[in-house]
Amino acid sequence: MQYANELSEQLLLLFSETAVLRQLIIVLLLLLLARFAAWKLEPKLEARIRAIESPDRRRLRQFAILLRRLSWALFVLFGSLALVLINLTHWPGSSYLISTSVLLALAWLVIRLLSQVIESRLLGRLVAILVWSYVALHMTGLTSEAVVFLDALGFSVGNFRISAWLIVKVLVLMGVLLWLSISLGDFLDKQLQQSEDLTPSLRVLIGKVVKISLIVMATVLGLSSLGIDLTIFTVFSGAIGVGLGFGLQKVVSNFISGIIILMDRSIKPGDTISLGETFGWIRELRARFVSVVTRDGREYLIPNEDFITQQVINWSFSDELVRLDVPFGVSYNSDPHEVTALAIAAAESCRRVHRDMKPVCWLTGFGDSSLDFVLRFWITDPREGLTNIRGQVLLALWDTFKENNVAIPFPHREIIMRTPVEVKGLSAEEPKQGD
Repeated sequence: MQYANELSEQLLLLFSETAVLRQLIIVLLLLLLARFAAWKLEPKLEARIRAIESPDRRRLRQFAILLRRLSWALFVLFGSLALVLINLTHWPGSSYLISTSVLLALAWLVIRLLSQVIESRLLGRLVAILVWSYVALHMTGLTSEAVVFLDALGFSVGNFRISAWLIVKVLVLMGVLLWLSISLGDFLDKQLQQSEDLTPSLRVLIGKVVKISLIVMATVLGLSSLGIDLTIFTVFSGAIGVGLGFGLQKVVSNFISGIIILMDRSIKPGDTISLGETFGWIRELRARFVSVVTRDGREYLIPNEDFITQQVINWSFSDELVRLDVPFGVSYNSDPHEVTALAIAAAESCRRVHRDMKPVCWLTGFGDSSLDFVLRFWITDPREGLTNIRGQVLLALWDTFKENNVAIPFPHREIIMRTPVEVKGLSAEEPKQGD
């Protein structure tokens, strides 16, 4: 607190000087002029950019970023011109405040543009503010004073002291190390996914192990390099255990189930599966859930635990061959031998029916009004759908039976009246009731 009071007194004394006030007024005028010029120029420049035919998206995005920071660019330009004029006219006194303001604005502009590589807008702004703050303190020579001030803000926990300066160092160093570990993990994971020597499940498993290992290593390395004793975290082990036992039970269960699924390779990306009412193919395996895309384009995020505790049909577990059954019935007037041959020919006419695995047709029973058959055929692309190929085969059966005069019966019902019913018709001359 005493240091803060001394700093505020020094700033008041500094701004009370006439030369400093003149420079401060010039800086404020330059800021207002830059804002006004940007307000006038930005719509015209934006219209010019939008009028470009077939623009490069990457270059267009760069122009948009520059437009949003046009006022700062103009302030740097106007400030540089003002410094040139001050030097040419031999301005009495120092121009330190003006030059420092221009350099700080230029540093903020460059840092903010470079921070655009960070996808998260909030994180990018936070990184830009931290880097600019360090540059500003370094340029003004206040780095050591700022460190002393931040280090004075803290408290002790046993033999360990926690200060604002320690928190800043932890955030900066851990942020950099975690960003590097995640980026390296994503890069290695992409390389693993392109490897043809590994199975899809093994690629996902190795990728997850590499990512988790890099993050743990970065965390331990960051805390150790800051001189933080890792044994202080043993105090929280009991609370973490209770949290895992109650609040995080499902999360941990899904995570362990995901590891089991990857190790036993029961499902893998690209497999066609059925789970309950959901039929689709696996797009991605995550730490907590499995992404399943259905035929209608919906993406279901199914918890890993469901694949362990429920019955799962994997249509492509060992191979892509899948047999489908299509039951049908024909009239008793039809020759069952001829019907069998016609049904096999109809199935073979469909494009997706496997050519090597020949379709078969069997007479399964004598129904109430039809001869009952089942047509069995094989396909190798269950991911393309099952209902559609069944529909194609049924249409082929309909066309084939129609061409060969094979009748498909439908139920008939006879109504027997226990008491005689008199049917009385109306004559043409008798009016109807209600006329």
